[in-house]
Amino acid sequence: MSEYGGDTITLTDEDGNEVELEHLDTLEYDGETYMAFGITEPDEEEEMAVIIMQAVKIGGEELLEEVRDERLLEEVYNLFLERVKEDDDEEEDEA
Repeated sequence: MSEYGGDTITLTDEDGNEVELEHLDTLEYDGETYMAFGITEPDEEEEMAVIIMQAVKIGGEELLEEVRDERLLEEVYNLFLERVKEDDDEEEDEA
């Protein structure tokens, strides 16, 4: 979504630390918008971490908010995984 500045964004956490994230995908679920991000500079020994945020409007401004409900987070994460698998399957079919 272009509102977030392209393929990467920089978020500031509660402690004032800046984290650069790569936008991976956006999806609608149960009337809400969720976005998946990966940390753009993961440690070479670790796999890329995926962070899921919810787009919310606060005071007329669209912001990203952490998904705190574990059940909802798992459901949305599984939907993102299904989309990735579908994309991989389509790429294999085209090859």
